[in-house]
Amino acid sequence: MKSKAGTVRFMQGNEAVAEAAIAAGVKIFAGYPITPASEISEIMSIRLPQEDGIYIQMEDELASMGAIIGASMGGKKSMTATSGPGFSLMQENLGFAAMVEIPCLIVDVMRVGPASGMPTHPSQGDVMQSRWGTHGDHPMVVLSPATVTEAYNLTVEAINISEKLRTPVILLSDAIVGHLKEKIEVPEKVKLINRKMTRQPAEKYLPFATGEDCIPEFAERGQDGYRYHMCSNVHNELGFPNDSGHDAAERMLKRIHRKIEIHQDEITFYNTFDVEDAEILIIAYGCVTRSAKDAVKTLRQEGIKAGLLQLQTIWPFPDKIVRRFTANVKTVVVPEMNLGQLISEVRLNSCAEVVGLNRADGLVISPQAIIDKVKEVK
Repeated sequence: MKSKAGTVRFMQGNEAVAEAAIAAGVKIFAGYPITPASEISEIMSIRLPQEDGIYIQMEDELASMGAIIGASMGGKKSMTATSGPGFSLMQENLGFAAMVEIPCLIVDVMRVGPASGMPTHPSQGDVMQSRWGTHGDHPMVVLSPATVTEAYNLTVEAINISEKLRTPVILLSDAIVGHLKEKIEVPEKVKLINRKMTRQPAEKYLPFATGEDCIPEFAERGQDGYRYHMCSNVHNELGFPNDSGHDAAERMLKRIHRKIEIHQDEITFYNTFDVEDAEILIIAYGCVTRSAKDAVKTLRQEGIKAGLLQLQTIWPFPDKIVRRFTANVKTVVVPEMNLGQLISEVRLNSCAEVVGLNRADGLVISPQAIIDKVKEVK
């Protein structure tokens, strides 16, 4: 079925991620199957060869992350998909990608943990891991969809952000969004952003030199004489380990954070519902957003002025947005399918009292549970 916006399809969330990645130009997928993310690998194994791409079944998640980094080093847009246990195994190479500024997409379809947990049940337990899972001071961009349409759109945004800022980006989905089927409009074309290529000849190219935007230019390794070093140690503009002192190390680490910070406004995505006169604000992300939106509708019908702020970008944390929308409310309610992870950041940046509503048993937080919590705090 066609519409003015594109093709109307009935699509699963994991399928939307795969189709969006292909539309955004991903040519390499390396992964290892794991519930509830396996459909992404399965679909990419069929679709990528049809689009002149390559699907690689890896032996484990460590190798999967290494493979997509290598593909991206060669100039190809690349991605992988996993869930909690696999995401844990990817953390070392994720830090490497951040340090050597390699764009790639990592999709984490969250399930109950820790360890094997409950493989077929949803959770939001990887929120803090997505930001702080790898060691050291590293930047990270994390987007979180609540619907199948958002899974499609935010996948495209994640790939574009990764390419523009030369950094790994995480799409933090969950078992509900990943397995949900909804009607969506698949656009005929999507906005594409490609990494900034160098115009310097090979003999003058400095792979980690930057301008005011703090983003280094890229050259395809092995092409036209471009042969350069990439080192996970603190390195100089040539890519070699930096032995010139502590000041140089600090400058480099601050720069890879700065390139995210100066673009934070343009990579911060969110939605609002009935916030104009809200006295109680619900701040939600991922699948819980759906319950929160229904709760707001019911509360409004009962005369309670509730509103919803949905965070689609959760890292870097949208502090300015939270401060703006909590400035005139009395109470903030943060429902999460974990024991309380993003709520600490909300508390740090909220202008009102913040209370949590938590569930970690593999079942979704219902609209009624949110309604009851709002009435309790009111």
